[in-house]
Amino acid sequence: MSDTLQVKTMEEFIAQGTQPEILFWVGSAGSYDDRAKKISRAFVKILNKANVDFAVLGPEESCTGDVAKRAGNEFLFQMQAIMNIEVLNGYEIKRIVTCDPHSFNTIKNEYPGLGGNYEVIHHTQYIKELIDGGRLSVKGEFYKGKRVTFHDPCYLGRANSVYDAPRDVLNKTNADIVEMKRSKKTALCCGAGGAQMFKEPEKGDMDINVLRTKDALETNANIIATGCPYCNTMMTDGIKAHEKEGEVAVLDVAELISNSID
Repeated sequence: MSDTLQVKTMEEFIAQGTQPEILFWVGSAGSYDDRAKKISRAFVKILNKANVDFAVLGPEESCTGDVAKRAGNEFLFQMQAIMNIEVLNGYEIKRIVTCDPHSFNTIKNEYPGLGGNYEVIHHTQYIKELIDGGRLSVKGEFYKGKRVTFHDPCYLGRANSVYDAPRDVLNKTNADIVEMKRSKKTALCCGAGGAQMFKEPEKGDMDINVLRTKDALETNANIIATGCPYCNTMMTDGIKAHEKEGEVAVLDVAELISNSID
C-alpha cells in the first residue's frame, strides 16, 4: 500500500486492546496480482475516506482454498480453510468484507461447516452501506456522460443473488448504466471460475472471455465494470482480443467510486 493509505493489521488492533469495525479480506489476487492490487488500493482509499476502522490480516491471511476445492482437492481445501478459521476465530472476527466474490462465497457458505461463522459482505455491498449511511459522498461529475455496463461475477450473482448493490453504487456516479443482453441471472461467466483461470481452455469456436467481452461491446459501453479481480483479468484479455484497448476500459466498481470521491 502507498504511504498515503492507512492500513492496520489485526495484530496491531489486538496490541492496542481494540477491535476493528470490519476485517478486509484482501484475497490472493488482491495481494499478489499487480492489476488486482489497484483494486485493493482503491477500496482502501474508500475506507480511509469514510473513516472506517478496518484491519487486514497481512501475512496471517492465506488462500481461502476456493481453487483447490473447485479443482477437486477437498483435502487441501479443508487444510487451508481450517488454518484460516483458526486465525479468524482467534481474533474473534465478526464482519469480513472482500473484493473477491470467490473468497466471499467460500468464507460465507463453506467455512461455517468447518467452524467459521462470520458475516461476510462483498465490497460493493459495503460501499452501498457507507453511501446509504452518509459516511461516503460520491461526486457524480467524473463519469457523467460515460456508458458503463456491469458484468455480474458468477459467485456474486448467480451463486449468492447479489445483483442490486453493484448497480446501485454505479448509479451514484451519474454514468449511463447499460445492461448486456445476458445479465443478472442469465449473465455469462467470464471463463475464470471453477479454477478455469489456471488452465488452458478446451478447443472450441471462441474463448468464453472473448465471447463475454463481445456481449459487453455490443452495449457500446466506454467502461466495463465488474466486482471481481478474476473477471477483470478475463474481460481485459477479451478487450485485447477484440483490439479495443484504446476505446474501452475495464474497471472494478471500487475504482469507479474511488475516482469519484476526490
